[in-house]
Amino acid sequence: MWKMLEAHQGSWFLLVLFFLVSYFLPKQKITLMLQRLFAVIMIISGVGMLFSYGFPLEFIFKGVLAVIVIGVMEMLVGKKKRNEPQAMLWVACIILLAVIILTGYGVIF
Repeated sequence: MWKMLEAHQGSWFLLVLFFLVSYFLPKQKITLMLQRLFAVIMIISGVGMLFSYGFPLEFIFKGVLAVIVIGVMEMLVGKKKRNEPQAMLWVACIILLAVIILTGYGVIF
């Protein structure tokens, strides 16, 4: 289970890193594909940890928020490419990421 936790934490870090690179360098496409790859790895490792922990409610809540934040990240990259306003999505993304990180490390819940 320790390896699953390490994979999950590492995939979160790389997901956010590739999201920022995809957002600020919108002309290239490889980091967007890597962002999506690490989103899938993060979801798979998260579901694996849910099974091993016995589906505690706070982690189910964290998983739902994680899927939402992945969608918000995708919308931010898309809106940046189309030059549409993104301020509210940035606020949502930052708040959701903060809640997810604090829940994952046991600071809240």
